Amino acid sequence: MSDTHQKVRFAVIGINHGHIYGQVNLLLRAGAEFVAVYAKELDLLEGFTKTFPQAQVVADPRQILEDPSIQLVVSAGIPKERAPLGITVMQHGKDYMSDKPGFTTLDQLAEARKVQQETGQIYSICYSEHFENQSTVKAGELVAQGRIGKVVQTVGLGPHRTNLPTRPAWFFVKEQYGGIITDIGSHQFEQFLFFTGSTEAEVISSTVGNYKHPQYPELEDFGQAVVHGNGGNGYVRLDWYTPDGLSTWGDGRLTILGTEGFIELRKYVDIAGKPGGNHLFVVDQKGTEYIDCNEVFLPYGSQLINDILNRTETAMTQAHCFLASELALKAEAQALRLD
Repeated sequence: MSDTHQKVRFAVIGINHGHIYGQVNLLLRAGAEFVAVYAKELDLLEGFTKTFPQAQVVADPRQILEDPSIQLVVSAGIPKERAPLGITVMQHGKDYMSDKPGFTTLDQLAEARKVQQETGQIYSICYSEHFENQSTVKAGELVAQGRIGKVVQTVGLGPHRTNLPTRPAWFFVKEQYGGIITDIGSHQFEQFLFFTGSTEAEVISSTVGNYKHPQYPELEDFGQAVVHGNGGNGYVRLDWYTPDGLSTWGDGRLTILGTEGFIELRKYVDIAGKPGGNHLFVVDQKGTEYIDCNEVFLPYGSQLINDILNRTETAMTQAHCFLASELALKAEAQALRLD
């Protein structure tokens, strides 16, 4: 059991992606204390510190890295900079939580694995389309209960809206963001591993393309992959085509096929259907059920804090965290360019 009187103190280095707000909030909800932030970009800092005035702004990241009272460093920096930072954080005896992607190359992943093993520190990646989505958490409970039998396949769809005028320069440089499957596909690979229970997996095929944005030749706006694991199969489709007519950034969906039924998640919108998000539909041998998941508890933040205090792996195993990223990186590396 965790010591309920002990608070985890955390700091932020790198706020280049808006996901950092969600990362901080999930830790605050779980009772952690936000003490410091470092970022090079003053314009981003201005908005960030208005939202989180409790965090001291420091002029040098070493002030965070060398502070023994800080146990966890959180980052949503430029994707290519996240792994080098995480490696440095672990070498300073601290745990790390990165936005996805946690890596942009297989070499980065290999080095992080090595240092993680040497230090015993936690390298966590906030796979928010699972950990911060109530319908996905609820689906995990139903699968664990055996509601749809043995899971055979997951079909994960990750459409996104580009919002081109708001995107920074690094968004369009492949070396910086890693490619579409690296950048946003690790969400779907993580869910494939989780729902099929796979601990080993390989990418069968993958493709990428740029069909809409010729003015940005390094932007990939479409990607897909087929994956097979020792627990089941998966298909992943990603795109940057969400039209302005949709009420949210993407119609993210997940279908979980089992031997005794299936579950469909409409995570963020139910087109022309029920309002809001977190919609779960389950069909089994007894019938069809709709579950509104908006009141489901999200455990990742609390689990991660307990893991930091107790040196456990309840939020996810380190092997699972790394394998989800490895599959995305390999799918990107071997992808056939089809446009």
